[in-house]
Amino acid sequence: MRNYILFLLTFGFAVHFSACNSIEKKAVPADEKMQFVVGQFENVLSEVDDSTKFPRTIMEEGKLRTTGVFGWTSGFFPGSLWYLYEITGDSKWQTEAVKWTEALAPVQFYTADHDVGFMINCSYGNGLRFADKTEYEEVIINAAQSLSTRYNPVAKIIKSWNYKRSWDGHTEWFYPVIIDNMMNLELLFEATRLSGDNSFKNIAVQHALTTMENHYRDDFSCFHVVNYDTITGTAADQGNNQGFADESAWARGQAWGLYGFTTCYRYTKDEVFLKFAENIADFILEHPNLPEDMVPYWDFNVGEPGMNPKWGYDASKFTEIPRDASAAAIICSALFELGTFSAANADRYFEAASTIFESLSSPAYMNTSGNNNYFILNHSVGSIPHGVEIDVPLVYADYYFLEALYRKMNL
Repeated sequence: MRNYILFLLTFGFAVHFSACNSIEKKAVPADEKMQFVVGQFENVLSEVDDSTKFPRTIMEEGKLRTTGVFGWTSGFFPGSLWYLYEITGDSKWQTEAVKWTEALAPVQFYTADHDVGFMINCSYGNGLRFADKTEYEEVIINAAQSLSTRYNPVAKIIKSWNYKRSWDGHTEWFYPVIIDNMMNLELLFEATRLSGDNSFKNIAVQHALTTMENHYRDDFSCFHVVNYDTITGTAADQGNNQGFADESAWARGQAWGLYGFTTCYRYTKDEVFLKFAENIADFILEHPNLPEDMVPYWDFNVGEPGMNPKWGYDASKFTEIPRDASAAAIICSALFELGTFSAANADRYFEAASTIFESLSSPAYMNTSGNNNYFILNHSVGSIPHGVEIDVPLVYADYYFLEALYRKMNL
């Protein structure tokens, strides 16, 4: 009951703030938002009873699109169920969370991709936190061992993708590392906490340090992809695979970095990581292209003169530049945590996170009357260069929104 009341109070504050700032003239009452969130998950569970088909987004006709066990987004739905259980206190969500989490057991031995951190930590990690399922510890440690096989001691960083070509058609990425990989370090930190084996933590710390050196520009914006020479350990190419141009700041990439370095500070208490996270936050919050409601466009520099989109971006396809609610949700959750670490900037970060949360909680993004029958938030972007998942709901936007709600409730 206590969690339920906190949930309503949190949404109640969001409704008041949203109304004052005219995000939408008509706000949705807090209890209706509660019913809406729960109802969306119930809709998914009534649609899919096969726990190896994980919700990801919707198709044009509004039908649910799923992914398999080894899809990089597979851990977000069970992770969301864990948050729903913790927020509402309703044991039925724990039952579902266990079912969907344990369907991911094969991932603990998966070495072909870096995203085992997303897949295992969001599911098994939350199960360990919220239900004290100690049997999940072994899965987390095994997954960390699998992720560690992708670490190169010369390049001093974890390989993300396997071989890939850049958008220019001739640049080859043999050892590409993407900023998203910062999100997988929590799995390694957790494995050290659980096992006492510092090798996992050491890899995570070194990965973060190498990322700081090669992925970030002087203004603390980041490249999406850096390709490494594993003979010399140098950064052979710096580019962008999902943003507007190689020189631009892809919004979700900036969000991944902010969240990842905040997490690094949580586990290490190294002030270097705290300062770096604060600098990334400053870049995001002070950017002149950040909209008033603080839900960013899919790229901070889209359409700017001097930028060279190698893949031929056609602005005429869009009536307006798409927003990315998934980037906003990640930033929101990260800022709620960063505010607990940063004494000098706590009020600023909490205020910014609250504004983002309130925006996402408004009818502008939480549309209760559209064709989205399965997810909480609308208006996210997967990859515009690839022409996929543009202005749609995405499962990871919901996950980080619920995590932001949980963190907001527990401030």
